[in-house]
Amino acid sequence: MSLRKDNLVSGQIYHIYNRGVDKRDIFMDDEDRFRFIHDLFEFNDSNPSPNINNFLNSKKRESLEVGLPKIDKKPRKVLVEILVFCMMDNHFHLIVRQKIENGITLFMRKLGTGYTNYFNKKYDRNGALFQGRFKSVCVKDDSHLMYLPIYIHLNPLDLKFHEWREKKIKNYIEAIKFLDSYRWSSYLDYTGQKNFPSLINKDFVLSRVGDEKKYKNEIINWLKNFDESKILGVSLE
Repeated sequence: MSLRKDNLVSGQIYHIYNRGVDKRDIFMDDEDRFRFIHDLFEFNDSNPSPNINNFLNSKKRESLEVGLPKIDKKPRKVLVEILVFCMMDNHFHLIVRQKIENGITLFMRKLGTGYTNYFNKKYDRNGALFQGRFKSVCVKDDSHLMYLPIYIHLNPLDLKFHEWREKKIKNYIEAIKFLDSYRWSSYLDYTGQKNFPSLINKDFVLSRVGDEKKYKNEIINWLKNFDESKILGVSLE
């Protein structure tokens, strides 16, 4: 796979997203979701990745630290800094800051290839899993960086509260309870509930909000006053 022609600048923040080919699901069960979480951590390294084909064969998935196996390896040299993530059945969102030249492209190549190989082997399939190359949007504006993580963290409401995008949710308490029960995003860590703390740096975004309590209040306020114009450029279409 060749490197992208567009220049992704080191030190800059990008919204990265992609979906399954033909809009197919890319996460079929929690084992797949744990595997993707693990891959987000493991492949964020300029060093070669160890053979982790046997990872997640165990049915025990209790670790708060991404369930990483103990592997003797060189100290990590991260390609990107992961600020925010969210996994849905057929797509994912990331907000990352590039740490080295071509870091995002190298990271996404390792992630896409590694997870696709795992998925195809598990489900006895061949071919591409993702819909072409990943999409990237540079996050230059402070207000964009403020609203985009909130929008991404609200995405799981599509699974149970489709009306949230039209500001028609009648029971905000139930909607927030649902988010509090959804493991597959950085929302829990952002609101003070340890989930996958080793995976992300939440301080960069939280420093613009205040703290975890204020972030949750922003989530609730934004849910009540959703304005899609504030997060232009995030469509998966």
